[in-house]
Amino acid sequence: LESDATATSSRSGLIGQVKARKAMGIVFKLIQQGKIGGRAILLAGPPSSGKTALAMGLAQQLGNDIPFCSLSATEVFSLEVSKTEALTQAIRRSMGVRIVEEQEVMEGEVVEIQIDTLSGAKAGKTGRLTLCTTDMETIYDLGTKMIDRLTQERVTAGDVIRIDKATGKISKLGRSVSRSRDYDAMGSNTKFVQCPEGELQKRTTVTHTVSLHEIDVINSRQQGFMALFAGDTGEISESIRGQIDAKVAEWRAEGRATLVPGVLFVDECHMLDMDCFSFLNRALESELCPIVILATNRGQAMIRGTNFTGPHGVPLDLLDRLLIIPTSPYSFDELKEILRVRCNEEDVVMTDDALELLARIAKETSLRYGIQMIMTSSLVAKKRKSKQVELPHIERCHKLFFDVQRSTKFIMEYQNQFLFHEVEGELKSTTAVPVATEGSDKMEE
Repeated sequence: LESDATATSSRSGLIGQVKARKAMGIVFKLIQQGKIGGRAILLAGPPSSGKTALAMGLAQQLGNDIPFCSLSATEVFSLEVSKTEALTQAIRRSMGVRIVEEQEVMEGEVVEIQIDTLSGAKAGKTGRLTLCTTDMETIYDLGTKMIDRLTQERVTAGDVIRIDKATGKISKLGRSVSRSRDYDAMGSNTKFVQCPEGELQKRTTVTHTVSLHEIDVINSRQQGFMALFAGDTGEISESIRGQIDAKVAEWRAEGRATLVPGVLFVDECHMLDMDCFSFLNRALESELCPIVILATNRGQAMIRGTNFTGPHGVPLDLLDRLLIIPTSPYSFDELKEILRVRCNEEDVVMTDDALELLARIAKETSLRYGIQMIMTSSLVAKKRKSKQVELPHIERCHKLFFDVQRSTKFIMEYQNQFLFHEVEGELKSTTAVPVATEGSDKMEE
């Protein structure tokens, strides 16, 4: 989107879907202002119309500070955790808590690091660290742990560092401007900062953003902190979640924390059943609920868990809560531009005539089929010693690989030769063929 919230035909890799992108831009503004928490959005459109791309574009626009959780509806169904537990964990992954803390730190420019190695009975390492600001300079004695941390961070004279007094964590803020010389070997990512002013010891405000699910796992006795890395969190009791919610509410009352509603993206939402839809209906009324974005490519479809059909396979009571953003099929020019961008991404050189034919094929069949033809035609071109993809290469791949329509026609033509084929409206009865045995032959005789 532009600065005035208008959508162009092509921007940042997204092509077409101008109305849907403009609607998602309004949703992005609502998320930034925190005015859409507890609401849900439905992206509805035919296959290959850019629904997932819109959700990924929203996640990229939000940045790393706002939680974003993406899952397919089939991931909810598992033998290890229940459906409601899987949805609860996904919702709490998408809810962030921004915690503000004050820490005592030492911040200054490294003047000198002196490390001595002792031998004999008192073998080990000792050292001294000289830090300075624009107003003062102090020498500190170093122990073995601090020496190891300085070595691990590769701190040298001229670096501006910050040392957390509570944990001993060392962070490199950058390279001092006063130490930048023409003959110094510097990397392209070297950051130059000014020498700190005032005293070495100071109090700073540090902001952390963590999800509610991470707090749940850390405070769960059965799983512990290592479950964050393993990914197998299992069931978390409601009593633990209740205590954490009460603690977060206490922090909010004290002004130490604020809630950050993130985004939960559920693809193929028509695969959810009635239990999941009922749970989402209740969860959307909770205070600790993120922005839920559902995506589906179904029209009038059966609602799983019932004998009824509904629009997009979603119950009407939940559908009434959703802001529905439709996505329409791409035009020929948009398909051509998408395929051109895809060719650049895959380093495939294609002639204009071949790209025109490929866009026509994608218009008649599907965009995914056209994208898959890019690499296959490139391999055919390499086999024929050609540096670019031309018309004969596209035609060759089109003959070798079937799309859905030709595959369906092929099945209908040769259906009698396939196993377990069924034709609608045609009932065929199979008769058992008796197998003659020696005993039966003797009885007949």
